[in-house]
Amino acid sequence: MNTVSLALHNLLRNRRRSLATLLAMVIGLCAILVFGGYSSSTIYSMQTGYVQLHGHLQIQRKNYFLDGSSNPTAYGIADYERIMEQVRRDPVLAPMLTVVTPKLQLSGIAGNFAAGVSTNVLSAGIVAPEQAQLRAWDDYGNMSYAPPIALLNTPGNAVVIGTGVARKLQLCQALNVHPCPTPSIAKNTSAAPTPDDIAALSAQEAPSASAKQSTHIEMLAATVQGAPNVVGLDVVKAENFGLKEFDDSYTMMHLAQAQRLVYGGAAPQVTAIQIQLHHTAQMAQARARLTQLLAPELQKGELEVLDYETLAPIYGQTIEFFQSVFGFIAILIGVIVLFTVGNTMGMAVVERTTEIGTLRAIGLRQGGIRRLFVTEGLVLGVAGAVLGTLIALALAALINHSGLTWTPPGYVYAYPLKVRLWGAWATLAGSAGALVLVAGLSAWWPARRAARLLIVDALRHV
Repeated sequence: MNTVSLALHNLLRNRRRSLATLLAMVIGLCAILVFGGYSSSTIYSMQTGYVQLHGHLQIQRKNYFLDGSSNPTAYGIADYERIMEQVRRDPVLAPMLTVVTPKLQLSGIAGNFAAGVSTNVLSAGIVAPEQAQLRAWDDYGNMSYAPPIALLNTPGNAVVIGTGVARKLQLCQALNVHPCPTPSIAKNTSAAPTPDDIAALSAQEAPSASAKQSTHIEMLAATVQGAPNVVGLDVVKAENFGLKEFDDSYTMMHLAQAQRLVYGGAAPQVTAIQIQLHHTAQMAQARARLTQLLAPELQKGELEVLDYETLAPIYGQTIEFFQSVFGFIAILIGVIVLFTVGNTMGMAVVERTTEIGTLRAIGLRQGGIRRLFVTEGLVLGVAGAVLGTLIALALAALINHSGLTWTPPGYVYAYPLKVRLWGAWATLAGSAGALVLVAGLSAWWPARRAARLLIVDALRHV
């Protein structure tokens, strides 16, 4: 205790230098903690978005994720209803589940034949109410501003398209899509005529002239037998899906309509069963249980269980990016603290050389001199850690209540900007402890030099 009080007294002897050193430590720790809280919030926001989109886990046919996205007929799950019921009724999984829903991915050609235009599209067949439940998941209190599912309470032939698809199909005016420049390339009138069988299918799906809507399109896809099939769809909304490549090709329709398009009168299938849990922490337990339930199919190589991190590789890449930036900032701040505290202690040694000689002359050993200066560094470190942590928590609370929002990469809806520090005790304790440790190490070298001074040389120092 005597050493601590003496160290504190020595620091107060030169308040200006001590305060400058303390300020550098506080600013550095605040920067580390605020960025760490921001990166944590960003990761949780992205996780929320991907869990809302994909669910925590998906059951798919083996290798569908790698190479079957454009061929749903070869990778369909035929008995998906039995599997879903088995999952829902399982006594281990049931308490963890929020949604179990099927999804069918397909590709085809969407055409606005009234305008004589068409484009290649990717489409998803979904169960709209269940997808709305998926999007309501918010385990971390992120309060996303995700828009409601546009297919809710719409007819069976409704479809939602990307704004880029709307531009390609010349539906901008009808769907109120802006901006929408007039196509600069004239229609190719010398193109080959539509084959008779496709024209006949389109004619069957086209509404009568009196009932025809300006947002009516047809979609062509290959059936499970390889024959072409066309369904008529009414566009209820054009949405911006975030990424231009996605926005230029994506459409979303009701599952029954997608199954009719791909499978016709044959038994319907899906390409994925999405499973969303109450909490992400339950994912390992749920996956282990699914492995037991689906053991026969998994062992035969018919099915596989994928998590949202596999389905959205950018999530893992974002975590690695933030970890590398956090590590770089921590190292940079650590070096600054190292040199700042080291310089402060070095100057203290020079100014107090005669005092050091006096202390040695009256019997204080080298270890006592080292302990004194290292304690001064530790006192600075503890003060910086406490003040830096408190200020960082105050800044985090200020930011969290500011009402600021941001839009993660690939999203079109915003999340509140948050800095997650309160409750992140490991981050707070680790950063504060590291600062104290660096401060103590920074003071050790000047303390060693002070302890090795010869008593005679120290006493006659001017």
